[in-house]
Amino acid sequence: MFSPTIQKLIDLFSKFPTIGPRTAARFVFYLLKKPKAEVDELINAIVQLREKVKICPNCFNQYESDADFCEICSDKTRDKTLLCVVATETDLTTLEKTKKYKGLYFVLGGEKSRIEKLEQKLKNTSELKEIILALNPTTEGQAAALYLERVLKPFGTAQGKKITRLGRGLPSGGELEYADEETLTSALESRR
Repeated sequence: MFSPTIQKLIDLFSKFPTIGPRTAARFVFYLLKKPKAEVDELINAIVQLREKVKICPNCFNQYESDADFCEICSDKTRDKTLLCVVATETDLTTLEKTKKYKGLYFVLGGEKSRIEKLEQKLKNTSELKEIILALNPTTEGQAAALYLERVLKPFGTAQGKKITRLGRGLPSGGELEYADEETLTSALESRR
């Protein structure tokens, strides 16, 4: 049995994705062995994360600046006729690393309310020509893509917007975050 303080931190770490109680306990005991200065640095970094990082009201990407929108949404050279819908911020970052996609993004972030915000965005955006569903080729990602296709269909056909998915090249069951740049480039170029 752990002390209440240790157990509380184990419980908090266990809430992180893919972190179970055993790994959480390892984190806690690792921190107990570290010098106070290193633990204070971690604490400060977490505080800074909450104070400085904002969520873009346009695409839901995270950014750190005094601007109203993230760097991508603020970039006047981006192709405003393309909107790439991704599941997470890490998927957006992975696609950006290819340097092949020059449109805008929308991060779903696992929140149902964002689908409504995506619908609202599509209603209010006349220059948009293509919506790319860049979701993981997992069972969950494919189900989400099918759902989004149904929800977004009225915006596609009625308003002349094409709804596409990334082409093959990504392994079924894989995740965007772990795909190499060449595979992602191929998937972007062969979207359908």
